[in-house]
Amino acid sequence: MRRVARIFGLGAVLLGAGPVLGQQGHAGDAGVEVRRADVALQGAVAKAVRPPLDSVYEALQHTVRFRQVALSPNGRRLAWVESGSEAAGANPGGSIIQVLDLTESDAKPERITVCLAMRSCNESSLAWSPDGRKLAFLSDAGLGGPVQLYVANVSEGPVRKLTSFQGPASAPRWSPDGDSIALLVIEGEGAEHAKGPTGPAARETGVVQEAHPVRRVAVVDVDDSAVRKVTPESLFVYEYAWSPDSDQLAITAAPPPGDANWWVAKLHVVEVKSGRARLLYTPKWQLTEPTWSPDGKQLAFIEGLMSDQGSNGGDVYAVPVAGGKARNLTPGMKATATSLDWVVQGRVVFGAQVMGDSALGAVDPVKGGVTMLWKGPERISAGGVVGASLAEDGVTSAVVRESFTRAPDVWVGPVGEWKPVTRLNADLKLPVGPVRSVTWKSEGRDVQGWLLAPPTAPVGSARAPMATVIHGGPASGVVSGFQSMALLLTSQGYYVFFPNPRGSFGQGAEFVQANRRDFGYGDLRDIMSGVDAVLASEPVDPARLGVTGWSYGGYMTMWAVTQTQRFRAAVAGAGISNWQSYYGTNHIDTWMLPYFGASVYDEPDVYTRSSPINFVKLVRTPTLLEHGERDVEVPASQSYEFFKALKALGVETQLVIYADEGHGLRKPEHLKDRAVRMVEWFDAHLPPPNLPPAKVPMPMR
Repeated sequence: MRRVARIFGLGAVLLGAGPVLGQQGHAGDAGVEVRRADVALQGAVAKAVRPPLDSVYEALQHTVRFRQVALSPNGRRLAWVESGSEAAGANPGGSIIQVLDLTESDAKPERITVCLAMRSCNESSLAWSPDGRKLAFLSDAGLGGPVQLYVANVSEGPVRKLTSFQGPASAPRWSPDGDSIALLVIEGEGAEHAKGPTGPAARETGVVQEAHPVRRVAVVDVDDSAVRKVTPESLFVYEYAWSPDSDQLAITAAPPPGDANWWVAKLHVVEVKSGRARLLYTPKWQLTEPTWSPDGKQLAFIEGLMSDQGSNGGDVYAVPVAGGKARNLTPGMKATATSLDWVVQGRVVFGAQVMGDSALGAVDPVKGGVTMLWKGPERISAGGVVGASLAEDGVTSAVVRESFTRAPDVWVGPVGEWKPVTRLNADLKLPVGPVRSVTWKSEGRDVQGWLLAPPTAPVGSARAPMATVIHGGPASGVVSGFQSMALLLTSQGYYVFFPNPRGSFGQGAEFVQANRRDFGYGDLRDIMSGVDAVLASEPVDPARLGVTGWSYGGYMTMWAVTQTQRFRAAVAGAGISNWQSYYGTNHIDTWMLPYFGASVYDEPDVYTRSSPINFVKLVRTPTLLEHGERDVEVPASQSYEFFKALKALGVETQLVIYADEGHGLRKPEHLKDRAVRMVEWFDAHLPPPNLPPAKVPMPMR
């Protein structure tokens, strides 16, 4: 463990450990000599030499993160948003914007900001002007209120403030003529509480659900800062895109409430001057990423079965703007498109997930035919889902590159020929051993997952514990990216297994839909056959298996412990224990109809058969439950139901509710508590061989 000790500053703790000889702590290295052959002693030694959990967590939190990269249309300048760097050190918890001139070989990044010195600032949402000379962005100026729109001339002149909105604003986009900037704004009653479906919900008292805030597109004149709302008051807008002539907007929108109705959004075209909206397309499933053709005659978009707003995935479609039938440009594609760019007339470029890998593909919008431009076992993005920021030549691109074994940095160049622009994390060696993609057969299907080994591999007959981590969604997929939670586990000697069972992205539309009306059954069989594949080839102890997940992964964790006793410890985060009660208490029930095929009132049996609470008497696995107090995607009552049942049945359990949190935890102290508590729960119930389980006190940190 010496290399890990140097990386995380823990040498004094580890160098005196004794019986472990030198080992290499990065992907591709293998082997460690241990003087003692006794398995029990090996387990005890391995536990003793682990770096302190708190120290590893804090070290991982100091990794520099990149929220977004944006390449100017002419490819001459690059901007990005970073946090956690030395440059951002005066702004703890905030973010900064850096701009680099790519035409000068010795140029240094320059910070653009309106943040007052020594104040924590939130600055993000980059958008270049068409000529590449000005950069629009959003900032709270360190004042803690709603973010406002600013424009910086990166060559000269001060930064200008253009808006004074009272509610949330997001997603600025320049009009192609350079005269205006559009953005999404929420104003009016309830706007101050609109934090999206994953944010902590406002407490509801009095008359409930009588009024809902609406998000509209506002257009801001760059010269005089005049603001106009250009989309109807009756539509909540999720995404939008300017037409090439700046006269129209394509929007995905639905009637409010906005958090609930993304799953039934439709594609509209809006005339900017008149505000008149025209329905263009009603999808069978969900749609996202509206993108204009360069000649303004077609709109491309992604359509597919999607379970979460923002977790984009499906096939690439195109529809004539004048009206007509939409065409699937990628039918039968064994991949999942996640993002779109259409900067060259004859080629639509899309980010994709392909069997656990990230990829950039292209399709001819007339002739069809998919070409993969690049594919690799890592994650590339422009800050969101898999994809890239493309220049107008359709070749030059900027990406954030990361993997399980490499922390993120910014790269630029032709697709697949990127060169590093930042090296803020280049020297960071992560506490993980070899990583490999695992494939196996399950009921005739090819299934894929990722296996991360600990830095110190077991030797001889020794075996290590393993945590199976089930992703949320279910329409999502695990690609190789920087995963601090997984690295926390590997640093402590665990193998970590990320399966992508049926219902996941990466193998096309049919695979994504393979768990409809079958939650918990086929996907669990896929996962368990994947666990068997790992056990057949890796030094993993079948008696020390843990399972964990968040959201749908939390549901699958609850479900797994009712269906098998092979897992000896479980940690379920924001999980669903009872689909029937969930239907009536969550605020986003629209997502369930495509999956279950009917409402719970019309067909209750399909909900009943997949509910863990109906099989809870079979649970023997010690189960930790974690949940946000004000989660409306999955109300905390779901964990309360499971917790109360386990307590009544005498199963060891613990429930932790995080105050004022939503579906995604945001407060640093809660994020740390969740992660450390998970590892401690596994440590307590997956002890080394011949050592008794230990009761671990777990106070709130």
